[in-house]
Amino acid sequence: MKESADRCWYAVYVRSRFEKKVHRGFQEKGIESFLPLVETWRQWSDRRKKVSEPLFRGYVFVHIRYRQEYVKVLETEGVVRFIAINNVASIIRDRDIEWIRILAGEPDAISTVRASLPPGQRVRVVAGPFSGLEGVVAKDGRDSKMVVYFDSIMQGIEVLINPDYLLPVKTPNP
Repeated sequence: MKESADRCWYAVYVRSRFEKKVHRGFQEKGIESFLPLVETWRQWSDRRKKVSEPLFRGYVFVHIRYRQEYVKVLETEGVVRFIAINNVASIIRDRDIEWIRILAGEPDAISTVRASLPPGQRVRVVAGPFSGLEGVVAKDGRDSKMVVYFDSIMQGIEVLINPDYLLPVKTPNP
């Protein structure tokens, strides 16, 4: 039990389009890793095909004992660096990894966010597969688009949610 207690999730930044190769490299080295993939349709001039693409381009998650295994991670072909804030590798909470797993399992409801968070009401989902998730809402017609932002990797995901499933979250006054 102690072994799993000192392991944490970290995000590593990898070379462009190397996510799957890095993930396989980690598996070959015995490093626990997670690469959230979503199925999407790609159109070429002569055909259309369903492909698996990373939910977060350029990122692969590893579950390691940092001090003992960080060099092993960095020596994997395609790895650029650990995602860090103020030169300290960002620990990803187990809860965030579980949410990412859930989000990757709902590909029709999500799209990655390429810009900063839009202004809006902070809400909590009270029903459905995303129950318990918190984020910021941007209203769009009859659907609500909720942006879930993961601070530790500075990435967001946009999720389509039935507005009836959302309750406002009170933010404390500064």
